[in-house]
Amino acid sequence: MPASLPYLASNKNVSTLFTKIASAKVPPKFTHDFLKTTIGLASTNDRQLIPLMRNLGFLDQSNTPTTHYTLLKGDKSKAAIADGIKIAYAPLFNADEKANKLSGDKLKSLVAQVAGSDDDMTARISATFSSLVNQGDFEGGSATKAIEKEKEQDDVPAEEESQDNGSRRAAPKGLRTEFQYVIQVQLPSNGTEETYLNIFNAIRKTFV
Repeated sequence: MPASLPYLASNKNVSTLFTKIASAKVPPKFTHDFLKTTIGLASTNDRQLIPLMRNLGFLDQSNTPTTHYTLLKGDKSKAAIADGIKIAYAPLFNADEKANKLSGDKLKSLVAQVAGSDDDMTARISATFSSLVNQGDFEGGSATKAIEKEKEQDDVPAEEESQDNGSRRAAPKGLRTEFQYVIQVQLPSNGTEETYLNIFNAIRKTFV
């Protein structure tokens, strides 16, 4: 079954989009107004950048920035873009794990094979894919996995972390580990001597 791959009518502002996102405050919603007034992209064609951001995993279905969006504002931004490209164009990478290194006719041939598209649509998809690839870093490792690994390390309990590092602290010298138990027994005031003996024998058998 042919795969659906995202594309833009115009790719000239792809670089500007990510540059402006890196410096702008993360919005509650990535709206057309935010794209126009904060990012500075007011063209009708630029509106297609919002669904593209959803395809890349940077916005959810309500156009709210995801946790991956915040990665666009740090030193892992290019790696985050590469992660997003692998999500949006997963069918291409399933067909060729090094799809990001293809260009020209080789890329178009792969797109046509995967998407079953005609020449015009193949050209649009290929151009958008190439524009995105130029913004990503596929060699430095996954930004998403790096963040998840850091979070896992932060979530390790202090005792486990100490054991893993082989640095579990020994008990201070001189610390006594004996325990004393204080047991209170209420004896019946009207009990006989035999009753008292039975109570103390039962206690002795329990703790000896």
